[in-house]
Amino acid sequence: MPEPVDPRDEDELEPVRFPDSELETLEASVRRLLDQPTTPATARENGPVGPPPSLSPFAGFPMTMPPPAPPAAEPRFILTLDGEEFETELDALADWVHDFLLDTYGAEISTAAPWCQQWQEHLDVVGWLHSLWMAYQQHIDPEAGLAGPAVWHRDFLTHTMAAVRAPNGPLSACMTDADRPSHRLLATPTAATVKPAATEANATEMDLAA
Repeated sequence: MPEPVDPRDEDELEPVRFPDSELETLEASVRRLLDQPTTPATARENGPVGPPPSLSPFAGFPMTMPPPAPPAAEPRFILTLDGEEFETELDALADWVHDFLLDTYGAEISTAAPWCQQWQEHLDVVGWLHSLWMAYQQHIDPEAGLAGPAVWHRDFLTHTMAAVRAPNGPLSACMTDADRPSHRLLATPTAATVKPAATEANATEMDLAA
């Protein structure tokens, strides 16, 4: 007659059973551990409880952002400057005029196109050339587009050089021949010269009114 088969799996382990007295002792020990306050000494013995240290290679470096760079100074028209600022800007302008403008667009000196080697002393010429330089910097910028240089030639270069080097322009009393350097500032209207003319006009109006 065959032996009865045990319904349990042969590999299944028997559950461990503790006597009630030992179970109560184990439960009391766990409760004491849970109720025990955590102190620095206990933390050192038991090890850190927080998250594991960062594995980042930059963990030791302070995570502070660098201060923002100061905004670039806006370009200013040279005739609004004075003192050291004016002299610094004039030196930069002279470098551009001699190294680029005259080498590229300096037409022959003649009575129809005078020039002055001391053009820096002609304040109106300084204003004209500085305006031309500012426009040049704007129109060669990539943001000006492919037509930027052509616009600079058409709207700024031709007009400025025609005005500065006109036969009756601000340099007309200066050098008209490259072999004869000359420099002379032309007289300009001032308050002293305008006032008598205004006074004379007022006198004429008073005579007519009388």
